[in-house]
Amino acid sequence: MSKKYFGTDGIRGRVGEYPITPDFMLKLGWAAGMAFRRMGACKVLVGKDTRISGYMFESALEAGLTSAGADVMLLGPMPTPAIAYLSRTFQAEAGIVISASHNPHDDNGIKFFSGKGTKLPDELELMIEELLDTPMTVVESSKIGKVSRINDASGRYIEFCKSSVPTGTNFAGLKIVIDCAHGATYKVAPSVFRELGAEVVVLSAQPNGLNINDNCGSTHMGQLQAAVLAEHADLGIAFDGDGDRVLMVDHTGAIVDGDDLLFIIARDLQERGKLQGGVVGTLMSNLGLELALADLSIPFVRANVGDRYVIAELLERNWLVGGENSGHIVCFNHTTTGDAIIAALQVLMALKTRNEGLALARQALRKCPQVLINVRFGGGESPLEHPAVKEASARVTQAMAGRGRVLLRKSGTEPLVRVMVEGEDATQVRSYAEELAKLVTEVSA
Repeated sequence: MSKKYFGTDGIRGRVGEYPITPDFMLKLGWAAGMAFRRMGACKVLVGKDTRISGYMFESALEAGLTSAGADVMLLGPMPTPAIAYLSRTFQAEAGIVISASHNPHDDNGIKFFSGKGTKLPDELELMIEELLDTPMTVVESSKIGKVSRINDASGRYIEFCKSSVPTGTNFAGLKIVIDCAHGATYKVAPSVFRELGAEVVVLSAQPNGLNINDNCGSTHMGQLQAAVLAEHADLGIAFDGDGDRVLMVDHTGAIVDGDDLLFIIARDLQERGKLQGGVVGTLMSNLGLELALADLSIPFVRANVGDRYVIAELLERNWLVGGENSGHIVCFNHTTTGDAIIAALQVLMALKTRNEGLALARQALRKCPQVLINVRFGGGESPLEHPAVKEASARVTQAMAGRGRVLLRKSGTEPLVRVMVEGEDATQVRSYAEELAKLVTEVSA
């Protein structure tokens, strides 16, 4: 049975459009509660980011869950990885996050975690899907679930993040600028870094429900770059709206992406004798990352794009570290999912251990020119299946003669085709990318 609602990263969409409506959220809460209850006593944690529709969907999910007999513990605005951690801490059957991550405020979605802080198994998602297509019923009055609020959730998560670095760690003398994207990290991230001794300048930490990811955070780095230069800071850290992605800026204002950060973390673990196996990247990881890791004799494999696939590959190989160039980084030696704050702390620890700045630390990784162009299409048949697109992709790949690569793929969260070309010659790479993007646009019209 194929999944009707669940994508690779939960359920996403534009608010008010099918399936992201209050009545669907009510039914989803009921279906999830019924599925979780089949595992026994049922306690579900619910957190959200700062977008305004989260209040509406939180209430609908709460009603659906309790009508199925599940007890609900509300966390309020919290980073996605915090819900994964707290689901384990409170021994819940599941955790639910109301968030559309790095998307604009008028999108929203739902992500589920198991009681172990991992993605739900496919069989449980399929069970929820089946229940969504059945009539909704309510348990008898005496079995309706109860609702409570966890008031110390932020403090618990802050201490958890701090525990990912050695006791006594002190970042005194380090000046950093943090861009919270008016999102879920706006309370906890500044506290984490301040409590570890850093001087912190905070940007975009005044959420109003509509400004999440709006020209700020890891999807819009200009504000952070300017602030790092203006403040003469050592570096800048940008989070996305739900706190599972992180990018950085060095003291010169240059952007340091997920590939750079993954390299710095992996090299540090290897030098300390704590790197287990190798590193998992994705089809979008820069070829330079693969080559830099090879110079250190660190194995590298590529998974499909998406944290679900990176995590699955890490679990299969029993490795610890993986991630995406978008800044979604998984450190299994500390947590069960991608966590932007914890990843940032691992980078700061690596810099502290080597006594070097971010600009110097990334120099061992020399990026190959890579051009990514997003092409919007209106749905229906994927333009990637068009014969002309397939022929052009094969022709460009052949022309690069093994010194580059082409990747065309559909976004998992938006109606976009991502056209990526990578190679040694920057001019040639851009020309090929623009040629393919133009063709994809034409066949999508």
